[in-house]
Amino acid sequence: MAMLFDLVAVPCFIFYIHKYPLWFSRLSYQITLSDSSPLQNEQVKLERVLKAASTKDKTVILTTLNEAWTTPNSILDLFLESFKIGENTKNLLSHLVISCIDHKAYERCLKVHPHCYALNTEGVDFSKEAYFGSPNYLKMVWRKIYYQKSVLELGYNFIFTDADIMWFRDPFTRFYESTDFQISCDNYLLNNSYDLHNNPNSSFEYVRSNNRTIRFYEFWYNSRLRYPNRYTQYVLHEIKHDPFIREIGLTIRFLNTLYFGGFCEPSKDFNQVCTMHANCCKGEESKLHDLGLLLDDWRNYKALSLSDKSSWNATWRAPEDCSIKKKLDRHHIPKKLEDEGKKD
Repeated sequence: MAMLFDLVAVPCFIFYIHKYPLWFSRLSYQITLSDSSPLQNEQVKLERVLKAASTKDKTVILTTLNEAWTTPNSILDLFLESFKIGENTKNLLSHLVISCIDHKAYERCLKVHPHCYALNTEGVDFSKEAYFGSPNYLKMVWRKIYYQKSVLELGYNFIFTDADIMWFRDPFTRFYESTDFQISCDNYLLNNSYDLHNNPNSSFEYVRSNNRTIRFYEFWYNSRLRYPNRYTQYVLHEIKHDPFIREIGLTIRFLNTLYFGGFCEPSKDFNQVCTMHANCCKGEESKLHDLGLLLDDWRNYKALSLSDKSSWNATWRAPEDCSIKKKLDRHHIPKKLEDEGKKD
């Protein structure tokens, strides 16, 4: 009887595979997904987005956003606008992956940009503005480092940029060759890109995917345990001198603020600036106001003739609301935020 069933069932099965191949391929795909772990599914989703946005040499531009920075007329809109009005930057938008750390941010991203990735963290609400030094801020920035490590492990080089950085020129022409890890800094010391005494700012980095950078990111992420309640830049400042860095042969260079400036140390030349960062500044309202000034100053510069541009020596109007006189101490956490942190 069993032999008779096999003689009938097997040919029928083969017939249906040939007759309805798409149905069986979908069934096979669904079985594969159901058997895989949530972590594997997330990796598949991430790789799909990275592949769609990648350049030919497997390089992507990454930024990470939450709801507070993605609502209409928010920092996201200024960020995207800078690409559109910059020199040779509009085409770079096709390589930008916006990683959203809450659902509302993801929903808005899908409306304004083709490459969006839901970077979820279970049990954490990242939708509100995360003030510097607050518990949610620390969770968010360390989640970012782990995410970047995952991108490197998938074989992709990346530029990471915070969204409060305006892109005015293609930065690839200003990156160093044969360097594993390049990072912006608040103050560029001694005109020396190799000087480890430069103060790194992890809001803008260019990282090549290789064994050295993967090991470095793993070391950086794990070092949060050595320096509890410290943010990523502080830990990087501590570990950049660690013997482990020399042991793995990682090359680190710091980006000149002439090309990659910010409110801490603005670029002094409109003819050479690539990016400007709203660093040394707290609060979304202050950033929005001063980033708007940057965009207006850039539009005025762009409207000039070539001869006028070459002799243009104006300075940025910003920082204004983010000025030294108005900004809060960068290491001060308001009492309200401290109380909120105790509730977490």
